[in-house]
Amino acid sequence: MVVAGMTEEVVDGGGGPVVFVVREFDGGRDRVGVERVEGDCEVGPSGGKLCLFTDLLGDPLCRVRHSPAYLMLVAEAVGGPLGTEIVGVVRGCVKTVACGSSRVFSKVAYLLGLRVSPRHRRIGIGRKLVERMEEWFRQMGADYAYVATDCDNEPSVRLFTGACGYAKFRTPSVLVHPVFGHDLAPSRRASVVQLDAREAELLYRGRFGSVEFFPQDIDAVLSNSLSLGTFLALPHGTRWHGVEEFLTSPPESWAVASLWNCKDAFRLEVRGAPRLWRAAARATRVADRAAPWLGIPSIPNLFEPFGLHFVYGLGGDGPGGPRLARALFRHAHNVARRAGARVVATEVGACEPLRAGVPHWPRLGAVDLWCIKRLADGYGDGALGDWTKAPPGPSIFVDPREF
Repeated sequence: MVVAGMTEEVVDGGGGPVVFVVREFDGGRDRVGVERVEGDCEVGPSGGKLCLFTDLLGDPLCRVRHSPAYLMLVAEAVGGPLGTEIVGVVRGCVKTVACGSSRVFSKVAYLLGLRVSPRHRRIGIGRKLVERMEEWFRQMGADYAYVATDCDNEPSVRLFTGACGYAKFRTPSVLVHPVFGHDLAPSRRASVVQLDAREAELLYRGRFGSVEFFPQDIDAVLSNSLSLGTFLALPHGTRWHGVEEFLTSPPESWAVASLWNCKDAFRLEVRGAPRLWRAAARATRVADRAAPWLGIPSIPNLFEPFGLHFVYGLGGDGPGGPRLARALFRHAHNVARRAGARVVATEVGACEPLRAGVPHWPRLGAVDLWCIKRLADGYGDGALGDWTKAPPGPSIFVDPREF
């Protein structure tokens, strides 16, 4: 039943009836319980030898609080063997994004951070959290809801595509590169220009306004305190005369990307690595410190909480676009090194033209599965129709506020 935004259900988990309450997160009394659930739940494929865990740095809302509208729900077990405890959590946010090449915008909800305590899985708690969040999405006027999960996380995929009625939609890749103990040499074939927030907004709206999931409030993203700047890579020797001239007459090849400081929002930690792997990674760091001029690809310590920088808004044009994108990522690596981040990550569409220029280590990345569901009744916008059935475009815009 749903009463004043609260859902209750009685479940017999084998030790007698337990009441599960789904309600809005209360920062005053729920923070410790949410952190406990987060600490018990790995990110990515379930049951692997290597597991990735999240440290929210004391702020359970950190992954959604920068979105235009957001909500966090918890599932609370009442009457179980441990008394009252938080056993599940989910976050959601609502924003307006581009739905395709016709520059049609739609209000879209994003569901993320679904966690259920390992001791309370397979009794419907995850589904109840999703259904309750979808109620809020509809109240906020969202036309669609989407969720990202790891392609190899079979229980999560079954939950969303089976019990919750989502359809498989897009398969972007998370590409990750470690930050070495030494700077990477800047490209001699490219010049990197930093744009101010106004220039970056004009460029993104002018050239990326029709890219799927492009946020209508891109100005709020670019001006956020976690956004570290927007950088444009041009062929070496190209003179920069401002964004207006660039939009009127761009060079044959160029690439642009922005940086987001995830390190100050949350940390990650790899658990389950064999001792041999840890020792080998440590040896590369020692060698890099002893002889930095050799440029040894040292592996940072990922076996304790570490921070990352996220590259978003990647795009460009021309035959030299991938090469210029590589120059941007070398610059991003050096920015991350000075800030103490240990990895640089990005997420790109399956057909992203600049993907070949993104340096990454395949073992550190993953393939995501984005699933989508239409929430609104009917199809009010004839220019869009049913977005859930639209073919993918070459690029996709991944909002850093929800990474």
